[in-house]
Amino acid sequence: MKGFIPTELSKKQNYQLLTSGVAPRPIAFITTISEAGVLNAAPFSYFNVISAEPPLLSVSIGRKKGQQKDTARNILQVGEFVVHVTDEDIIEAVNQSAMNLPPDESEVDKIKLSPTVSDVVGVPSIKETKVRFECKLEKHLVFEEGESATDVIIGKIVKYHVDDDLIKDGVVDTKKLKPVARLGGKQYAKLGKIFELERPE
Repeated sequence: MKGFIPTELSKKQNYQLLTSGVAPRPIAFITTISEAGVLNAAPFSYFNVISAEPPLLSVSIGRKKGQQKDTARNILQVGEFVVHVTDEDIIEAVNQSAMNLPPDESEVDKIKLSPTVSDVVGVPSIKETKVRFECKLEKHLVFEEGESATDVIIGKIVKYHVDDDLIKDGVVDTKKLKPVARLGGKQYAKLGKIFELERPE
């Protein structure tokens, strides 16, 4: 087995090992709104659930050349955001939303998705998605290393939205949802074979 010491690797080498070794990763498709009212949408795969009570999720957003990305800046300014689960039907659009646009241009307009009014937060949701979480900012952490920095956003879920045909007895049917996961490099993965294991007593 090969061993690597993170401090002896470049940022790119650390990134490659992490993103190819920690896989598959769910993809958060996040909408935010700027103080000027511009709707932003972007995908992030450093994302997961961290607590059920209270219902919390986290997303890590790396800064670019020391500057916060639109998503992080908007969340910190407005305090609200919407996380959508990425599935097979919207993966192409989600990928397109990663394009570099100036803050005054909306990815949602560019890729022709349909914004819809959220129930609790002031940030619009994306109509084409099947599962989404309206969130309010709970906590913001910053991790810095050399010239790099990452904004870690912890959001408290204030409303769940699940398509009617996907949910039964409070459980989302993962097969019907068809989530897409992020792997290393340019690779993505669809849902594979599902199996069950009994938890030990």
